[in-house]
Amino acid sequence: MIISVASGKGGTGKTTIAVNLAAALDERAELLDCDVEEPNAHLFLHPVIERSRQITTPVPRVDRDQCTLCRKCAEICRFSAIAVAGKQVLVFADLCHGCGGCTLVCPEQAITEVGRELGVIDFGRRDGLGYVGGRLRVGEAMAPPLIKQVRAAADPQRITIVDAPPGTSCPVIAAMHGADFVLLVTEPTPFGLHDLRLAVAAVKLLGIPAGLAVNRADLGDDRVFRYAEEEGLPLLMTIPFDRRIAETYSRGELLVNALPERREQFVELYRRIETIVHRSKAATCAN
Repeated sequence: MIISVASGKGGTGKTTIAVNLAAALDERAELLDCDVEEPNAHLFLHPVIERSRQITTPVPRVDRDQCTLCRKCAEICRFSAIAVAGKQVLVFADLCHGCGGCTLVCPEQAITEVGRELGVIDFGRRDGLGYVGGRLRVGEAMAPPLIKQVRAAADPQRITIVDAPPGTSCPVIAAMHGADFVLLVTEPTPFGLHDLRLAVAAVKLLGIPAGLAVNRADLGDDRVFRYAEEEGLPLLMTIPFDRRIAETYSRGELLVNALPERREQFVELYRRIETIVHRSKAATCAN
């Protein structure tokens, strides 16, 4: 089971729900922090990091002695990462998506690939709970390749909880792709509703079952709830605006530990997700 916890905007409580859901499942689960540009799940889980691995992506290196300036490498690149200017071949490594097309079309085999650092993946655990977290290199613009590496590190024997980046851009799609379920987290405000619509559209394109969790549910208005009903998006959890919850968050503590009554709420959240996923798979098989 892979559950991606996502949100159309930042600040909705996505990480709070992701880490507490993982902690409630304990040794059955692992938490993947795919919010690699600003990872913060470790601030709540306090995992013991057992090892780290540097992640690189291939970028071209041109042998100027072999290059005939035929321009085929520049013509195939859709991201303008390689260009021919006069008698020079220019490589813009930060634009390269690592597809390898330029090496394939070079008739002189003048292009080889070298590794460019993307970031680091940390592997650890909090008691029985597994933890994998990505940290993008400062100044790096390409988050999806690192997110894919974090996703690839998932333990197939565990329930995987993915803390996705906020928004609906490429990094979010990379974090949601291949998940069994997407839990969308929002708040009952105009901004929350606007960005929830975008997130729902992205999930529909991926064809992944989804449900909704509403944080600070007793503030704002009811338009988020009405939208969820119209879309057939099941409401799986509501969290009230509670000073105790805010204080727990500000101390970097888990709700399931500081407020034990919340633990069963998160366990029940998983049960409801599990039921939806099983029904979805049964319907797919029947078709």
